[in-house]
Amino acid sequence: MHIIAAVDDSMGLLFNNRRQSKDSEVIRRIIKEYGTNLYIHPFSADLFEGSEAVLTCDENFLEKAGEDAYCFVENVSVKSFVDSVQSVVLYKWNRAYPGDFFFDLPLEGVFTVTKQTDFIGTSHDDITQEVYTR
Repeated sequence: MHIIAAVDDSMGLLFNNRRQSKDSEVIRRIIKEYGTNLYIHPFSADLFEGSEAVLTCDENFLEKAGEDAYCFVENVSVKSFVDSVQSVVLYKWNRAYPGDFFFDLPLEGVFTVTKQTDFIGTSHDDITQEVYTR
């Protein structure tokens, strides 16, 4: 499986059970690049509402995702799936937000950055996409 997440400088995802931030340009890019086989948790469904993405929306989406599936994570731990993950795509906000739930997949020593792209979002002036592969 392939993991996709949007994180702050501390790898934060949520604060007080709410996403730290969102940007419609990030969602547009996710749909364009990975939207043909995207697995999400119901928590994330509103981000993709009305899009042309082919979604599987399920509480247990990580367990149901196949080898080639892309999984957008916001509110679930992915650490226990490390052996199944082929790549990770992080969208970095390049700023710090308050956070109490963090991206917990170990990257160092397991994955290598193979692509890094900076772009301007709709609500963030500087977003970085990093692609990690084994």
